[in-house]
Amino acid sequence: MDSLEQTIGYKFRNSLLLAEALTHPSLAYETQRPHFDNQRLEYLGDAVLQLVLTEHLYRVFPQFTEGHLTKLRSRLVSKHALETYANRIGLGGFLLMGKGEEASGGRTRASTLADAFESLLGAIYLDGGLEAAKTIILRYCRDELDEIQEAPDERNPKGQLQEILQAITPTSPEYEIISEEGPDHRKVFASRVLWEGRELGSGTGNSKKAAEIAAARHALENQDWKALAKEQQPVNAGE
Repeated sequence: MDSLEQTIGYKFRNSLLLAEALTHPSLAYETQRPHFDNQRLEYLGDAVLQLVLTEHLYRVFPQFTEGHLTKLRSRLVSKHALETYANRIGLGGFLLMGKGEEASGGRTRASTLADAFESLLGAIYLDGGLEAAKTIILRYCRDELDEIQEAPDERNPKGQLQEILQAITPTSPEYEIISEEGPDHRKVFASRVLWEGRELGSGTGNSKKAAEIAAARHALENQDWKALAKEQQPVNAGE
């Protein structure tokens, strides 16, 4: 627990709240003994996360409608996004769970990590209040918030590309920064997006995130994944 507190930069006054946030329901089921788990804190943490991100988007995008803001928020609170936040903390390694759950891959399961991140936020909220939870949320959601500011469309190019590609294979696209030029205050970054070992698109921008978004847009325009997908289709017998 001390290690996790150091990682997130928050010291709990009530350590039992942290223990509860880290306890997966499988522990009580396996031991057949009464034991708290993180499900109630998950419920609370979900509401705290929604509030903080809603307020942030409301302030950053005063020109957007309710519907647009709702769609942007959904990108930030999806299961995939929550899993990403949890992995930034290394949260899976701190969870308390039954041996069966752990053996079946529980520490890396997307739903488990998403629930644990929300539970942690709920525990921080109860222990230190809304401002403490807000600090943690904005820290671990920073990359995604920056990405939304770079591409505030309702469907971001990187997310759209990932959905398309993962419908073909489980492999996610990877982004590489291949160059950066110019003085610090006016740098231009170049990025490319790779999938199954091949380049699908490239682009430039004034930040690494902007360059990655430009590369994703280029890939969506090219649609080179269609040729790659055909190559991976099995040939029918007799052809």
